Formats: sequence, structure tokens, C-alpha cells
Amino acid sequence: MTANRPGGLQGDLWAGAKQGVLLAAAALLLILPPGQVSLQAKATSSASLASVSRPALHQGIRTADFASQPASSDARFIADWAADSGDSQGLPFIILDKRDARVFVFQSTGRLIDSSPVLLGATPGDDPVSDIGTRAMAQVHQDEKTTPAGRFVAQAGRNATGEEVVWVDYKDAVSMHRVRLVDPKERRLERLASPDPSERRISYGCINVPVAFFEAEIWPLLKTTRAVVYVLPEVRDVHEVFAKAYSLDTRTAEANLVDTRP
Repeated sequence: MTANRPGGLQGDLWAGAKQGVLLAAAALLLILPPGQVSLQAKATSSASLASVSRPALHQGIRTADFASQPASSDARFIADWAADSGDSQGLPFIILDKRDARVFVFQSTGRLIDSSPVLLGATPGDDPVSDIGTRAMAQVHQDEKTTPAGRFVAQAGRNATGEEVVWVDYKDAVSMHRVRLVDPKERRLERLASPDPSERRISYGCINVPVAFFEAEIWPLLKTTRAVVYVLPEVRDVHEVFAKAYSLDTRTAEANLVDTRP
């Protein structure tokens, strides 16, 4: 069976693309050693046809750079949106992935500074507990030891004992601070080193960071500026918590559609 060839304008485009490939292959015969001609010509043909059929990413769209570090789809979704939309308003931003018990610290441009495992609230949950910020730790029940999800503007400060902390949600007493070795039975350092995220659920709701990471990345950055912290949900859907967030695939399609309008 003979394949139907495209006609009209599509046929002209297809013919032009083929002609360009043939010209490139002919040029290769003059400048490459014989053993490399067939491989290079094949690569040139594939690249040329791909450039004809594949739409380019719109130049105005920015993505977050995770520097090849692994991250969940939700973390990439929110980081890409934050980088593209400018939601952090020129401030650095932090993604806290509760399901992975890991924090990602970004420059305002969306470039990753570094990431680290962290310790989180012992009980899964996304909603803050009312009046928990006014209660003593001994009065916090086990099912109330949650790290709330949402968008927060974090600021450096000190707690009641004078310790350096980054207040994520001051009203509900949720902060980011160096890991505290309060009770040896909790094995907090061992939990931080565990590859199992469920092992890193032990705190009253605060975000415990390795000392070296806090002193090298968190405190030097946040002691001079604020930062937007996106705490990803673990029970609710990410689109419910961050209703304004959008996919870059959608943005790309919309931008390319505008570019092709007469």
C-alpha cells in the first residue's frame, strides 16, 4: 500500500523539510570522514523533522530548576507555578513536601539553593488547630501534632527561649529551627538520616532542620529577608490548597495559541 502524501501548503512544507534534510546530508559527505557520515546524517534528519513537528516552549514561561534532585510531581507543580507566576513577589521561596518530609529552598528566580530531609508533625493533617499557639506543649494532644499546609510568609526571629527560628506561621506557633535533641528515645538524628519519610514524623508540628543545613542555608538567607513557604498538603488535594496554581503545560498551550492568532 502506498502512503498518501500531503497536498497543498502542507505538501510544500513537507517537501521543504525533506529538501533541507537532503542538503544537510550532502554537505556532510564533504566534511566528515566516511565512517561518520551515515550516523551524522541520521541524527540530522531526526533533528530536522522534530523541529518541524514539535512546538517550542514559549519563551516567556519560567520553570523551577531542581538541579537534578528528585522531587514529587506536586513539588514540581507548585515550584514551577511559583517561578513562572512570580507569586513570591521577588522573595526566595521554600517548598515543604510533607509526604516526602523534605524541604527545597529556592532563589526568587526558581533556581534551587539546596534541599534537605526534615522532621515534621507526628500526625498527618493539613489544617491548623485553633488556639494551639497559646497552649503549653504538654497540653497538645497527639492528634493535634500536625504541620499545617498552605502558603505562608516566613520571617526570622527568636522563640521564647531566645533560640533563632524562622516563623512560618507565627499565630499557630509553627516555626523552622535546628533539630532539638530533647528526648533521646525519639532518636531525632537517626530519623533525619532515615530514607523512610514516615520515620521523620515526630515533632509537635514545627519543622526540624539538620543543624548544618539550617546554619548554612536557612538562617543566612532568612535573617536578611522574608521568604514564601509553600507547605504541600498530605491529606487534601494540592489544587484545593493552592487554588491559584496552574500547570505550565496549560500556560504553554495558551501562549502558543496567542502566538498563532492572525
